[in-house]
Amino acid sequence: MFGFDSGYMLLTGIIMAVSWYVQHMLTSKFKKYSQVHLRNGMSGKEIAEKMLADYGIYDVKVTSVRGQLTDHYNPATKTVNLSEAVYSQRNAAAAAVAAHECGHAVQHAKAYSMLQLRSKLVPVVQISSNLMQWVILGGLLLMTQTGNSTVFLIGILMFAVTTAFAFVTLPVEYDASNRALAWLKNKNIVTPEEYKGSEDALKWAARTYLVAALGSLAQLLYFVQLFMGGKRD
Repeated sequence: MFGFDSGYMLLTGIIMAVSWYVQHMLTSKFKKYSQVHLRNGMSGKEIAEKMLADYGIYDVKVTSVRGQLTDHYNPATKTVNLSEAVYSQRNAAAAAVAAHECGHAVQHAKAYSMLQLRSKLVPVVQISSNLMQWVILGGLLLMTQTGNSTVFLIGILMFAVTTAFAFVTLPVEYDASNRALAWLKNKNIVTPEEYKGSEDALKWAARTYLVAALGSLAQLLYFVQLFMGGKRD
């Protein structure tokens, strides 16, 4: 058990440190580009509505939600939900976020395959996320005490589902950003300087998903290593 505790704590510490750094950089970038005011004077709400209209999407509503970096697209209700700052502000950061979330709406409208796969995985991931920590812990204790590794294997498989979900999320997020940046540039919504700010902000946002996926994979491999070691013992 000591090997599990020390190894797991080290791995978790590394993942948390990297995640903190990326999140810190993301917050810093958005703060920086929130000072780059758009020459066209459009708010995040107006940018979102224009992008949706340009793609012929008229059944998606743009709404405001509380919080910071709480922006998201909800395919069930067909709403682009922008945080209060993004919804009302008129800067490069707001433009980037608003267009990115509309990128998800475009994916939905065009039946983008990876978004469809991600949506199908959501119910399974929700169940796995709620139970897997207890199954893994119980399975590890059982394997240590009795040598029976079945429950631990079930926990690993549940964790593998969440890891797969994290990797499926990557192309969905990167594609949404690419659609957003292409539209901002091709429609001349932003100036070259404003575009650079929007692009940089979205890159750091995407890195949060990348770090999460890699961190999940590292933990999964560690659990597999423990399982294989337990079987040999």
